[in-house]
Amino acid sequence: MRRRSIASSKLAKARSRKATTLKAARHRGPTDTLQKQLNQQTHELEEAQRHLSEALEQQAATSEILRVIRSSPRNVQPVFDAVAESAARLCESLDCSVWRREGDRLLLVAHHGPIPQIMDWPIERGWVTGRAVVDRAPVHVHDLHASAQEFPVGSEMALRMGHRTILVAPLLRQNEAIGAIAIRRMEVKPFTEKQVELVTTFADQAVIAIENVRLFEAEQQRSRELTESLQLQIATADVLKIISRSAFDLRTVLQTLVESAARFCEADKGAIVRQKDGLFYNAEAYGYSREFLNYIRSTPIKAERGSASGRALVEGRVVHIADVKADPEYTFVEASRLGDIRTALCVPMLREGIPIGVLALTRSEVQPFTDKQIELVTTFADEAAIAIENVRMFEEIQDTSQHKSQFLANMSHELRTPLNAILGYAELMADGAYAEPSEKMLGILKRLEGQGKHLLGLINDVLDLSKIEAGQLMLELSDYSIQDIAQTVRSTLEPLAADKKLAFKVEMAGALPPGHGDGRRLTQVLINLVGNAIKFTDAGEVAIKAEAHNGSFHVSVRDTGPGILSADQARLFQEFQQADNAITKKKGGTGLGLAISKRIIEMHGGRIWVESQPGQGSTFTFTLPVIVERQVEAA
Repeated sequence: MRRRSIASSKLAKARSRKATTLKAARHRGPTDTLQKQLNQQTHELEEAQRHLSEALEQQAATSEILRVIRSSPRNVQPVFDAVAESAARLCESLDCSVWRREGDRLLLVAHHGPIPQIMDWPIERGWVTGRAVVDRAPVHVHDLHASAQEFPVGSEMALRMGHRTILVAPLLRQNEAIGAIAIRRMEVKPFTEKQVELVTTFADQAVIAIENVRLFEAEQQRSRELTESLQLQIATADVLKIISRSAFDLRTVLQTLVESAARFCEADKGAIVRQKDGLFYNAEAYGYSREFLNYIRSTPIKAERGSASGRALVEGRVVHIADVKADPEYTFVEASRLGDIRTALCVPMLREGIPIGVLALTRSEVQPFTDKQIELVTTFADEAAIAIENVRMFEEIQDTSQHKSQFLANMSHELRTPLNAILGYAELMADGAYAEPSEKMLGILKRLEGQGKHLLGLINDVLDLSKIEAGQLMLELSDYSIQDIAQTVRSTLEPLAADKKLAFKVEMAGALPPGHGDGRRLTQVLINLVGNAIKFTDAGEVAIKAEAHNGSFHVSVRDTGPGILSADQARLFQEFQQADNAITKKKGGTGLGLAISKRIIEMHGGRIWVESQPGQGSTFTFTLPVIVERQVEAA
């Protein structure tokens, strides 16, 4: 724009001077002096018109290159081609070359004109283009034949290719030369300052184009990496979700892992090798032919370097073979033929650093896996190892639990039989079946009966707990009356409340519907709740309240005891857990009653909880459907 304005100003001034001269000539007549002035002004006018035309052409070329830059954000080549053509034409040179720097060499990326040009050359000062890159400044040589001493390589090139004058401008990005633009003439004819300035402008535009493409590619790469990372995260999350739903179905878990790994890593096939009886066999597979599976499933994988899986077992690390046919150690030839294997990736599944299996992916063509794909397969291999270990530990725990439950059941039976006999004899003796007991003997028998029943209750609790843990506690569903259950509990425990001078209330809502469930077990729950309330309450009252709405019973046991700290409330319904305070330790107990009660209520499809504050008593509440059609299994 500035060149155009200057040229336009010169043109306007030349036209004004010429008009003034012509006007003077008409008044005074032509003279030699006036004719000379007229010729001079005509020359100035033509020169101004030429400058304006050049400025307009240069501006048009610059605008065109900027347009190409905007329209080619992914490809810099059209910009190089446009720069080469425009520089050669506007600078009146026979050719123009554009170079890109690659390490310590310059590569030709665009050329316009008939002069021969080399394709690449090392960067050195004896070569004019190399000098411009090294010095990071334009180099203008008027006559290469006369500059042989300063530019020996450039002079030799000139003799071979026929050019004499050369101008080179470096492509500078942050003061670092990343290439160059060179224009040449066959004759000795130096370029003007304006032409030097124009080539430098073209060099700047080429740098802008290179930087735009670099930034665009970097942004695209970041976007691709983010997209790929997000997809892998989503994929991993989906796989883990499937695994969590089938935690103890090991075959489903392993099959899901191998299929997902193959799909996300663009593998043709995949397999998981597992240890069994000290040997390694193919456990799950994806994409392989039946012929290959029949062969591999009957053949143990040996921990040796001849196969990719065996090598992973030996080394305990990732084994990636780009081409099994080119691997000198690979001897698993028949399996590779049947499985159509060329590229193999095997990741060991480790437990405490020791391989317990291998997750393997293969491709039918030579196509190595990427680092991100190897990372994903490693993650899946870790998940497979965790799944195998979880199932192993679960089976061990189940076996241990089964033995423990069986032991507790047997012991409970062995203890209850003689204890029931002792209680029976104590009752007969208290009733005078053998002789009328003395008052002192009667007191001893009553205490014996009380302690025996307490012990029998503990044994029953242990038996119930063992059944719960073994999944053998079953509800006996039938019709029951919640009012009858409450009255049974009242008649059973009212003497205990009377001994402590506690008020015992039963608050029943009117017209409670009949229930369907295990009435005997619900009575056990309510006896446990009321018994605890009486045991821990020294003054005041204990109350049972029952009501029904929205198809559910709501039953609560309220007391005026010492209350329970919030930190202790969460532990109350766990086996062998009690509130950790002096009152609990003084009153005693095993901590089984509430845990058993919680399971019985949950088996009815209900829930149980406590609301309490220290010094303000406690309220235990449970809800359950009025009609229970079937037992709810443990979650």
